[in-house]
Amino acid sequence: MPSSDIVVIGGGANGLACAIRLARGGARVTLLEAEPEVGGGATTVEFAPGYRVSGLAHLVHGLDARLVAATDLAGQGFRATDPLPTTLPGADPLTVPAAGGGPGDWSTLMDRLGRHATRLAPLRSLPPPRLGAGNDWRALTGVGFGLARAGRADLRDLMRLILINVADVAEDELSDERLRALLAFDATLGAWAGPRSPGTLLLYLNRLALGGARAPMGGMGRLAAALRAAAEGAGVTIRTAARVTAIAVAGDRARGVTLATGETLRADHVVSALCARTTLEGLVGPAHLDTGTVRRIAAMPFHGGAAKLHIALTGAPGFGADLRHRFVLAPSVDAVERAFNPVKYGEVPDRPVAEVLVPTAHDPSLAPEGHHVLSVIAQFAPHAPKDPDAAKAAFTRAVLSVLEQAAPGLSGQIAHVETLMPADIAARYGLRGGSWHHGDLAAERMLFLRPFPEAARYRAPLPGLWLASAATHPGGGVTGTAGWNAAEALLKEAA
Repeated sequence: MPSSDIVVIGGGANGLACAIRLARGGARVTLLEAEPEVGGGATTVEFAPGYRVSGLAHLVHGLDARLVAATDLAGQGFRATDPLPTTLPGADPLTVPAAGGGPGDWSTLMDRLGRHATRLAPLRSLPPPRLGAGNDWRALTGVGFGLARAGRADLRDLMRLILINVADVAEDELSDERLRALLAFDATLGAWAGPRSPGTLLLYLNRLALGGARAPMGGMGRLAAALRAAAEGAGVTIRTAARVTAIAVAGDRARGVTLATGETLRADHVVSALCARTTLEGLVGPAHLDTGTVRRIAAMPFHGGAAKLHIALTGAPGFGADLRHRFVLAPSVDAVERAFNPVKYGEVPDRPVAEVLVPTAHDPSLAPEGHHVLSVIAQFAPHAPKDPDAAKAAFTRAVLSVLEQAAPGLSGQIAHVETLMPADIAARYGLRGGSWHHGDLAAERMLFLRPFPEAARYRAPLPGLWLASAATHPGGGVTGTAGWNAAEALLKEAA
């Protein structure tokens, strides 16, 4: 007899979302998490005595509406701010409102791109469309009608923008170099691409479809705790410190999992919210896959280009604006491009660009009284440097120099710095190559091409096994969308 109807591997946002949907669909679900706590990259960590910060992701951006409707996150203790304005510090600081508006040409461009993003957004919650049978034609027809109603001019504009680079759009449409830099930075944040790389405007539309970014009160660990409570309330059995070492296969079908302790859990279906390559190459093994699939798995690119820095401060940083804002340190489009160029060769840029959050401005309990914490996502950082220790030291110095220029006097307030290079992120959070999306997110690796065509609709190329991580459509971010989509696909097939 199976231990559960379904075993879900991985307790990050996607694994939890998948488990919640499956349990609400009537399945007996066991969720297995290798670490002592669920959350994956959505955790709150103490990186120095008395200083706490979100471990990896530090903003709530696009949490799936279906997941929110199915859970009482507020009742479980999770709260987040309203969407944050963005400030570009400097001699003449510039703040861009979160709810639209801003300088004239910026507002005009955002209205236009926002319309495109809104029309494309429903695709995120659907299995990626494919040629032939098996599509949800009713839902796809709704998306098609939305695009048709846009009118010929808007549709032509969208088709033109999909493969264009964001630098060209910034330079054509915006007069203020600071706003050009903001557009270039946001389009390439978390991607292995510079603003002049093809397809980066599509990445920006994907970001716009997520809506405004909010700061979690108490760190991202509060969200993970709320999702865990919701999962357990739905009847999910959650086991932590339960590392899966293999997917049990019998009769050419996934039949359960084997844990590091030697225990085997039987199930009718297995869902992995881990990286697709880790799942298929590591837990299944090539003996159970055809040669073409093995080659496609081996060819998947994993280029993490973002590093995370946690900085403990003895006082308030002087960014020249409300500390509750999101700060972007990127002076120009060329500066973003120059930050990307060295990492192609495993080297560190002289002047990284960065997104900075001051979590203690929203929740003072994250640091001792009067002290503050900075959470910094800086890029680009090499995922495979020639000398890892030297690269980490050089990258840390470069980021601190950029921060000091934006907030003079900050270096004298630093009590502790923790730097997570892409290799550190890979080791701590299981993100191969330090890639936040479980594989490169680019135009050629989206929709039915993610992670590769045979596995693009959440069903792995092994019966009984399903994929629910950011390696699948629609990609990364703490949204739960890929996990919810995978659960919907499994329940539909099992019905």
